[in-house]
Amino acid sequence: MKLTYKNNSFNIALIVLAVIIVFFLSVPILKMFVGVGSDKLIDTIKDGEVISSILLTMKVSLWAMIFVIFTGLPLAYLIARYDFFGKSFLEAIIDIPIMIPHTAAGIALLSTFGDTGLGGFFKIFGIEFVGTEYGIMIAMMFLSAPFLINAAKDGFRKVDPKLEKVARTLGASPFRVFFAISIPNARKDIVNGALMMWSRGLGEFGAVIILVYHPMTTPVLIFDRFSSYGLSYSAPVAAVIIGFSALVFLIIRFIANRFD
Repeated sequence: MKLTYKNNSFNIALIVLAVIIVFFLSVPILKMFVGVGSDKLIDTIKDGEVISSILLTMKVSLWAMIFVIFTGLPLAYLIARYDFFGKSFLEAIIDIPIMIPHTAAGIALLSTFGDTGLGGFFKIFGIEFVGTEYGIMIAMMFLSAPFLINAAKDGFRKVDPKLEKVARTLGASPFRVFFAISIPNARKDIVNGALMMWSRGLGEFGAVIILVYHPMTTPVLIFDRFSSYGLSYSAPVAAVIIGFSALVFLIIRFIANRFD
């Protein structure tokens, strides 16, 4: 049930406070496009290095999201449906990457998957993390996976267990129940979590730059141009990635809402 809007002091206070936060959230983005100018934006879009970094960032963040969909959804379902020893500890482990500084996360990843850590083991399979797309992916995944896992966990908790039990009594296997009942009914939360994870991965900088400076993701490229040439060279790149990201999310949101 939705409340009917009334022009009283409470609603006016809500609107004023809401306008304040919307101002701080929207004006920097709008200023980015207005301040850069159309000529610089067009030149930046034509810059091959910029486009390559954007495509790399979106691609690797997408692969990180897909990896967590396959591995994180089962974890989220286990947490949502079962009680077991160490469950609270496991949930805390999932949330830790959100809380720690991203540079600290980068150091932890480098010490773990660098040449002196597990990196030597993965090299047997031809996988290297330092200075490769695998390194970018694992940095993005480590810091953004909690958004997808926690959203999926909340979505699975909203699914009535009776639906799953009825499907089981009708002869459906646990796998079929999971894919035909649990996931479809938690789809909205899963999609929102996936979008949050992907968007967080697109903006990851601190951990990525410690593991992988080259090839440059867009956040690293922005930092590189800012530190080398200043604001006038880095701002157009920031505006372009914001525009690309907004367009992609609008399209995905539109498609996802069509299936609600």
